[in-house]
Amino acid sequence: LTPASWMSLNAVRYMHEFGATNEDFGKAVVQFREYAAKNPRSHFYGRPITLDDHQASRWVAEPAIRLFDCCQETDGSVAFVITSAERAADTRAPVGIAATAGAGLFEEEIATNHYRPNLAIMDGSVAVARQLFGGSVSRSDIDVAMIYDAFSPMLFLQLEGLGFCRPGEAKDFVADGNLSPSSAMPINTNGGLIGEGYIHGLNLTLEAVEQLRGVAHNQVSGARTALISSSRTAAILQTL
Repeated sequence: LTPASWMSLNAVRYMHEFGATNEDFGKAVVQFREYAAKNPRSHFYGRPITLDDHQASRWVAEPAIRLFDCCQETDGSVAFVITSAERAADTRAPVGIAATAGAGLFEEEIATNHYRPNLAIMDGSVAVARQLFGGSVSRSDIDVAMIYDAFSPMLFLQLEGLGFCRPGEAKDFVADGNLSPSSAMPINTNGGLIGEGYIHGLNLTLEAVEQLRGVAHNQVSGARTALISSSRTAAILQTL
C-alpha cells in the first residue's frame, strides 16, 4: 500500500475510460527528464531518457505506473518571503500573487480520493479552475505552468481538469509537444517532481518564481504569468 498504488486505481480507470496507455504517460516523462538534464539542481541532471528507456523501467503498479513515472524523494528545502506589493517593490524582480484557489469536495480524501463519482475526472482540479479562471486571468494568459507530477498520470488528470484540454485529450496534448520549450505554455521546466526532485511540490513554486524573474535554467522567453497547480489547490503568479 503505497502512494503509487493509490494513484494507480484512478489512473487505471482513466486509462480504461479514455484509451490512454503507460506509453502515453511516458511521453511526458521523457520531456520532463529533458528539462531536468539541463538543470544543475535536478536529481537527473545530465541524464535524459528516451521513450524506450521509460518503457523498459520496471513496473511499480501495473499497468499504470512504472519506476520512471514516479517522483524522487529528495532531501532539500524551499523558502519564500511573502509581503505586501509595496514592500516587495524595493526588491529585485518581485513576483506577485495574482490569484489562488482551493477545493475540498464532499467525500474527497487527501491523496487517495477514491470516492468521487468518476475516478477518471479530477474533480478537485475542475473546481479549482472555476475559481481561478474567467476573472482577471484566463488560460490563454498563462506563459508557463508548474503542475504537480508526483506520478505522471496526475499531470494528465490535471491538464484536463483545469481545462487546458478536454477529457481524454491530454495524451494528444502531450504527444503534440505542448510541454516543450517551444510550446505556448511550457510545463514543469525544472524537470518537475519526476525530474528535478520531490520537495512536496514547493520546488515547482520556486521554478515559477525564477521563470518570472528571468533566471531559470530552462528560461521561457518573456514569461510574465505562471500557473502552479497541485490538483486541489492552485495559484497564479505574475511579474510586478
